[in-house]
Amino acid sequence: MTAILVAAAAFLMTLIGGFVAQRTRDRRHLVLGFAAGLMLGVVAFDLLPEAIHQAPGEVHGVPQALLMFAAGFLTIHVVERAVAIHRGHEGEYAAHSHGHHHGHTHSAGRQGIGLTAALALVGHSVMDGFAIGAAFQAGTTVGTVVAIAVVAHDFADGFNTYTITRLYGNNRRRALTLLAADALAPVSGAAITLAFTIPEHLLGLYLGFFAGFLLYLATSDILPEAHSPHPSRSTLLCTVAGVGFMWLVIGFAG
Repeated sequence: MTAILVAAAAFLMTLIGGFVAQRTRDRRHLVLGFAAGLMLGVVAFDLLPEAIHQAPGEVHGVPQALLMFAAGFLTIHVVERAVAIHRGHEGEYAAHSHGHHHGHTHSAGRQGIGLTAALALVGHSVMDGFAIGAAFQAGTTVGTVVAIAVVAHDFADGFNTYTITRLYGNNRRRALTLLAADALAPVSGAAITLAFTIPEHLLGLYLGFFAGFLLYLATSDILPEAHSPHPSRSTLLCTVAGVGFMWLVIGFAG
């Protein structure tokens, strides 16, 4: 029951993160810069170390978790390139037919990427809730440490879920729906631990894959978008602040 209550706190922090993202639209470049920093911090200080710890086995000298990390990065890269190639073909068609269908296709493709990223964040939040439940099964002290880390960085999850969904052209209603799903996910994950336990090895592989997914979004999409309107020192500082924030959160929790 304690795990469920802590997951409810994570629910509230996720909503607060999404609310903050909504209220800073006039400073979008700063929001995106900070979001990218949060994502880099989550990958470097949380996801990858945990993935390697839970899936330490090696394949041809490389930890399995890092292979999944590369696979996650390449998967989203291939998806984005496929959308770009398809858009190019549609553009050629439109040049001959004077149609406008390629714009719609491009928009739908980008929205799909945004939804996929947001759903991956929801999946990660389910794992957060699962981690809370499993930690409390191991002991109150362990559970408290994990709970602090999860509740604190669920602010970043809510912030990123709303920001990413909107960045890729999805409307506000869809972004809010995904934010709500992300907020409920930790509670669901904590409840799952009352029924069964996910094998540690599989969890590590998932975390590695998700880390690669997030790193690609942060470096290939969100950071360039943050700097494209007007590159500024303040945007860069927001990115550094996002990384530093996650370092402090995970450091205190550990």
